[in-house]
Amino acid sequence: PSPPRRRQLCRDPAVHNALFAGDLPRVQSIFRDEAAANLVLEMVSEELVWSPEQGLWVLSPRRQHTSALRIAAAHGYEDCARHLLLRGAAVDAVVGGRAPLHDSAAAPHPNCARLLLAFGADPNVLSADGSAPLHLCTAPHSLRCAELLLAHGAQVNLGTRERQVTALHVAARQGLVAHVELYLHHGADPSRRTHQGETPLNAAAAAAERPEDWERFLRVAQRLLAAGAEPGAAGRKGHTPLHNACANGHPALARLLLRHGARADVPNGAGDTPMDCALRAVPEYRQQRPEETIALLLEHGALPAHPKV
Repeated sequence: PSPPRRRQLCRDPAVHNALFAGDLPRVQSIFRDEAAANLVLEMVSEELVWSPEQGLWVLSPRRQHTSALRIAAAHGYEDCARHLLLRGAAVDAVVGGRAPLHDSAAAPHPNCARLLLAFGADPNVLSADGSAPLHLCTAPHSLRCAELLLAHGAQVNLGTRERQVTALHVAARQGLVAHVELYLHHGADPSRRTHQGETPLNAAAAAAERPEDWERFLRVAQRLLAAGAEPGAAGRKGHTPLHNACANGHPALARLLLRHGARADVPNGAGDTPMDCALRAVPEYRQQRPEETIALLLEHGALPAHPKV
């Protein structure tokens, strides 16, 4: 068989502008056949890079590739996307690192995600960095995209290629309660570990840094524990969720974990206990009742202090 033909490059700013503006009449006049619908669009921007020879920062051209369908999907231009698909645009083509479905999920634009899936898009298509569209549902308003992907066969426990991060890890790290509930309902494994040993509960506890976000991360942890997550699972650097809750000065999360059986005296990889983490957090979280976290740990058998602290 003959080798596949290289896709043609298009550097015409007028073509790019028509797509970015969602100008349907112009898109229809430009993209009339399959070859046009599958053009690779090359855009050049300038970025500052350090020049050792000159000893200063200089502007250097940066070339990025994308496709017409990716641009339409990323901006929610459903009519433009439909025209391109009807003209033969490859629905799963990974150009510039992503397929169109990645862009519609990341944006998010559920109308375009629905259209792409109706035209046969693979819900598990991998980007150049090994992420599936479900991994890019990182905002609260991406829930509808996540629902559509799962309804069309997205694998809820699929991990990213290298780090083995699942959609549940992503949702837990972002504090997305509704996404966590959705994924658990579809069979997500609350004990699944990344290549660094992190569980979704580790991810949620580590991300609960700002007091204004504590409530939603607490709700995420509640859902994960109710689904069978291990409260004392040690992840990266031997940190357990309790280490992270104490380091973030989060007394309600610490109480929840202790109630579910987390050990108050277990050391992490550096030999620090949750009490060590709680004491170090006192200056930063002085307004969030750090003494409550410390009292909880003492009630559950923690030693008053580590000699290093």
